[in-house]
Amino acid sequence: MTVVLGWDIGGANIKLTVIRCKGDAVSGVKIFAEYFPIWKRGREKLSYKLKSMVERVGFARPDLAAITMTAELSDVYFSKREGVNHIIDSVEKAMPTLDLRFLDVHGRLLTPDEARKHPLKVAAANWYASGWLASKLSDTCLLVDTGSTSTSIVPVVEGKVAAKGLNDLEKLMAGELVYTGALRTNVAAIVSHVPVRGVSTPVSSEFFAQSGDIHLLLGHITAEDYTVDTPDGRGVSMVEAAARVARVVCADLDLLSMEEVKTIASYVYEAQLGQILEALKRLTNSLRVDLRTSPAYVAGVGGEFIALPALKMFGFRNVKPLSRFIGSEAAKAAPSYALALMAAEFLKGRELRNWRLS
Repeated sequence: MTVVLGWDIGGANIKLTVIRCKGDAVSGVKIFAEYFPIWKRGREKLSYKLKSMVERVGFARPDLAAITMTAELSDVYFSKREGVNHIIDSVEKAMPTLDLRFLDVHGRLLTPDEARKHPLKVAAANWYASGWLASKLSDTCLLVDTGSTSTSIVPVVEGKVAAKGLNDLEKLMAGELVYTGALRTNVAAIVSHVPVRGVSTPVSSEFFAQSGDIHLLLGHITAEDYTVDTPDGRGVSMVEAAARVARVVCADLDLLSMEEVKTIASYVYEAQLGQILEALKRLTNSLRVDLRTSPAYVAGVGGEFIALPALKMFGFRNVKPLSRFIGSEAAKAAPSYALALMAAEFLKGRELRNWRLS
């Protein structure tokens, strides 16, 4: 049996996929995800968190561990270069006996020494793994992955990942990255005004509420799905979420009714869809290829209530949840799952069978 690990080390969440293979077929998949806000927990604790997750896997010595990262963007690091190097050091400390490979933006799996020589090619390369996975489903398509914090939009043309941007800045410019997500986006970063009793009312720029509060109030997620810290440190009940949203306009639940707060939430949700639509327009102009007649796949915790309706509004007719092909847990951790599969095929030297559900 061959065992491969696929890591997606984010600034807020760490995701780990374990793929077991027998011969040329996938025989088992396990997904682990843990909330680890590195700016709160401390960069020095990263290696210990990774080690504890490895211990949960239950295999003494996996054959290969492949790693991608976005945590290097966190402001606990002065630069991406510093962040990449620290994450590589932390991975080596946590898994000193394993064969380690780091994904770069061209889809190559680099050794730690190679990754250190090209830190800006290793930074934020997780989108490539997701695009590679989508290319196994359709030669020409679009993959939209809406996570807790941001949305990646990855075009695939004629079997190749066709992204124009090779770093976060370029991807923002090209419409391939949108800093809007299902849980952690500051409401004030989505809207500047909201309707209150028929009046377009400016919002406070304070971090009073986030997208998790919006989607909880609208029934898009459950309290169990709200897996990140809340802005005020309180709980994730409907009343507590409503109080946070009311505070966005410097009010509370004595001043606003639950119905009025839900009206605000609906407006914020529509604005969030608009952020995805704006990126899709930017992407179409940048790519100079209209993918609306091609399949689109959605993934991530917000894939089905943010990415999917936005794609349909933009004119995509053939939109499919990635969960239909790899299961819901894997779809929520798409880069991690895709990287584990990529690494398994790298190790085996051939395409594997049984990786998809249907």
